[in-house]
Amino acid sequence: MALKIIIDGYNLLMTSDRFRRDFIDSFEETRNRFIENLYNYKKLKGHSLTVVFDGWKGGYTTEKREVIKGIKIVYSRRGEKADEVIKRMVESGEASTIVTSDREVADFALRHGSVVISSGEFEESLIMAEISTVKGEIEEDFEIRITTKKKGNPRRLPKSERKKLQRLKKL
Repeated sequence: MALKIIIDGYNLLMTSDRFRRDFIDSFEETRNRFIENLYNYKKLKGHSLTVVFDGWKGGYTTEKREVIKGIKIVYSRRGEKADEVIKRMVESGEASTIVTSDREVADFALRHGSVVISSGEFEESLIMAEISTVKGEIEEDFEIRITTKKKGNPRRLPKSERKKLQRLKKL
């Protein structure tokens, strides 16, 4: 089953070591490279991807939407942050999985029943997709294993954590 994933674009770019260095010099080129990585991920997994970028400082007067290589790109309008656009999408039921490291957006999404994946966790999935694409070995059963070694009485994880782990396996 394909997931609907909404990505806080600049949040992921600024928390990522591999993108942040280049982002300062040439954000347009870095953004295009990021979209290319997302395209490789989409080819591998088939998930629906939407990336939301800030346009609040110098953007358009209206929200701008475009599709590049099957990835929906949304630029917030001038005066509005990407966080507000993501919250609106979550409220409308457009999102099932949110990728952000912004605590405010993450808490909002969790309250509305979405699963939140941190930017770092999603970046690992992007790297794995890039490696698979470069090698030419796109696997059907590609999954990231998350193991937790616990001591003491084993207890069931909270429902939100189990839900998050299920989504991570699908990434």
